[in-house]
Amino acid sequence: MHNSREPQKQPPGQVVDRRSGLDRRDEADGRNTALERRRGPGRRRSDFLRSAEEGEMTTEQYLFLRAIDAFKRANGKSFPSWTDVLEVIRRLGYRKTQSSEIDLGGRVEDWTERSDAPTNVDAVSGIDEAA
Repeated sequence: MHNSREPQKQPPGQVVDRRSGLDRRDEADGRNTALERRRGPGRRRSDFLRSAEEGEMTTEQYLFLRAIDAFKRANGKSFPSWTDVLEVIRRLGYRKTQSSEIDLGGRVEDWTERSDAPTNVDAVSGIDEAA
């Protein structure tokens, strides 16, 4: 006899009904991507995460928040796309100068660029590049 409270295993690639008790997070492929937010036993939050979660922002976090807010106001967007977010990050001066610490499973090729590389974004975003 089947206990209706026990989660049932679902074949991979099929739609899962959340009411069945399955949790997609339990079916991870075991790969560590360096993006996991769940700490698990014995893992402590970094000072960076702890302060951000408690509402204390670093200068870097505050600058990013202000830049995103300026972009939203300048472009009349409540919800910027990921492309918009990347544009703001590049305009803040960030460049991909180091190899990635994230494991994306070999689907994309990692790359780096010079620290003085141009932003390669259009100047029509409404954000002042000098800001």
